[in-house]
Amino acid sequence: MSLRFFKGTVFLSMSAFGILGNIFILFTYMHMFKGNKKKSVYLLFIHLAFTNILMLFSKVIPKMLAGFGGENFLEDIGCMVFVYLERVARGLSICTSTLLTLVQAITISPRDSAWKKLKLQSAWHILPPLLLFWILNSFISMNLLYHIKNIKSLNISQSTQSDQYCYFVPDNLLMRWVFLALMVLRDAGFQGIMGVASGYMVFLLHKHHQRVLYLHTSKLLYKTSPEMKAAHDVLFLMLCFLFFYWTECILSLFLYAFLENNSIMENIQEYLRVGYAILSPFILIPKDRNLAECWH
Repeated sequence: MSLRFFKGTVFLSMSAFGILGNIFILFTYMHMFKGNKKKSVYLLFIHLAFTNILMLFSKVIPKMLAGFGGENFLEDIGCMVFVYLERVARGLSICTSTLLTLVQAITISPRDSAWKKLKLQSAWHILPPLLLFWILNSFISMNLLYHIKNIKSLNISQSTQSDQYCYFVPDNLLMRWVFLALMVLRDAGFQGIMGVASGYMVFLLHKHHQRVLYLHTSKLLYKTSPEMKAAHDVLFLMLCFLFFYWTECILSLFLYAFLENNSIMENIQEYLRVGYAILSPFILIPKDRNLAECWH
C-alpha cells in the first residue's frame, strides 16, 4: 500500500504541475486571441493546451484512485469513460501538433512558394480541421467503449492487459486489429505530414541563418522576424513530442516482447505517455515573449 501511495503521489504531483502549466497557456492565448491579432496558431495552442488538460485529467483521476487504494470506486462505465477520453486526447495531441507544424511552415514560407497558397484567409478557418480531428479520433477509439472493464468486474485470470484499475478485454479479434490498423495509419499519416513540414521549416531556417550571417559580415543590420522565432519554438516542441512518442512506442514493444508485467518499466511507460502533455507548456513559456511576460 505504501508503494502505491508513493506512486500515486508522484504521478499526481507531476500531473498537477502539467495541468497548471496548460491552464496558464490556455487562458493566456485566449486573452491574446481576443486582441487585434487573431492568429490561427493561437487557436492551435489553445486547442493543444485543452487536449493536454483533458489527457492529464483522464489519467490522473483513475491513477490517483488506484494509487490511494480506491480503484474499486470506478465502475465499468467509469473505466470506459476515462480510458476512452485519454485515448481520444492522445490522438488529438498528435493531430493538433501536426497541424501546428504545418501552419507554421506555411506562415514562414516565401510569398512565391506553393505553400503560401495553403495559407488560411482567417484564423477561424482552423476550426473545421479541429472538428474533423475530434470526429476522427472519437471514431478510432470507439472500440474501447466495448472492451474496457473495471477490475472488480473480472477474475484476474480473464484480464489480458492491466492498467492497475481497468482491464482491456478483447472480444472480436478482427475488430481489434481493424481499429489498431486505423490508429497506426493515423499516427503514420500525421507524423509523415509533420516530418515534411518540419523538414521544410529546417530548410527555410537554414536559408535564413545563411542570410543573417551574410548581412552580419556585410555589417548590415537585420532583425529576425517573430515568425522565424516562432518556427524555432514549434520545431523544438515537435522534437519533444517525437521523443516522448517514439520512446514510449519502443518501450511498449520491448515490454510486450521481453518484459511483460514488469511494474517498473510499466510505470516509466506511463510517465512517458503523459510527458509531452506535462512539459509542452514549459517549453513554450520561456520561448514566447508574451507568455514569459505574463508568467513574470
